[in-house]
Amino acid sequence: MVVRGVHPAPVEIPDAVHALAGWYVGWGSVTPVWRNDLGGLTFRLEDAPLLHGPAPRPRPARYLKWVPADSPCPDPFAEAGRLAWARRFAAVPRVLDVGRGDDGAWLLTEELPGTSAIDPRWREHPRAAARAIGEGLRLLHDAAPVADCPFTWAPVARTSALPPEVRAAVGPPPPVDRRVVCHGDACVPNTLLHDDGTFAAHVDLGDLGVADRWSDLAVASRSIARRFQDPRLPAEFFAAYGVTPDPERIDYYRRLWDVVERHRKRLRQQPRGAA
Repeated sequence: MVVRGVHPAPVEIPDAVHALAGWYVGWGSVTPVWRNDLGGLTFRLEDAPLLHGPAPRPRPARYLKWVPADSPCPDPFAEAGRLAWARRFAAVPRVLDVGRGDDGAWLLTEELPGTSAIDPRWREHPRAAARAIGEGLRLLHDAAPVADCPFTWAPVARTSALPPEVRAAVGPPPPVDRRVVCHGDACVPNTLLHDDGTFAAHVDLGDLGVADRWSDLAVASRSIARRFQDPRLPAEFFAAYGVTPDPERIDYYRRLWDVVERHRKRLRQQPRGAA
C-alpha cells in the first residue's frame, strides 16, 4: 500500500483506515487529500495495476472519508442518506459503502469528473471558479424540491445544541428570502469544476437541508474572497448565481456559521466521552 502525505504535514493514517483501504483496494494506492478542522480525513483510493495479463477496464477512483469516534464532524451515515436523496436532483457522489466501528465511521464514494475549486490550477483562474460555484449553487437550489426534502438546516436546528446564552448572542434570523435545499457547507473546496472552468459537481453534503438560500450564499461568498484573497470575487459569484447581495442576511448567516463552528471545535477539544 502506498501512502503519500498531504500538505503541509504528513497525515497519521488511523489503523482502521489502513484496514479499510486494504479491504477496498488491496495493494492499491491510498492518497490523503483533505484534513478538516474537526478531525475528519479524506483519502483517494485507487486499484493496483495488474503485473501480468491484459489490463481490465479500470474502476473509477474512490474517496474514503474517515470520521473519528466522538468527532463533531457530520456523521457519515447522515451524509450517505443526504447523498442518496440528492443524487436524483443534483451532481453529487454515488455512495458505495458506509460503516461504523469502535474507532470511528466512514463513507466510501465514487469519484466524479472534475477538480476541486481549491486545486492550485484555479488560483490562476479565480473568476472562473467563483462563477462556477455560483452557478452550481443555483442549480442545486432550483432543482432540489423543498417539499420532498426530509432534512433541515434551519437556524433553530443548527443552534439547538448551543448553550442558551450563545443562542441569544446569535439573535433571531431575518425573514426568509427563499427556502431551498442548501448544500450546508458551500465553501470553495466543495465544488468540483470541469477542465473548462464550468461547474461539475458538489461534494461534502453532510449538512444538506432546507433553509434560507442565504445560509449558503453568505458562507460561499466569504470563502471565495478568503481562499482566493480577492475581495472583488464575490461580485462574480453573486452575478453567476443571479442575486443582489443582501447585507443583513449575509451578516446574520456568517455570524451563525462562525458560532456553530466554534462550538464544534470546542467539542473536538474535549476529552473523549466528556459531556
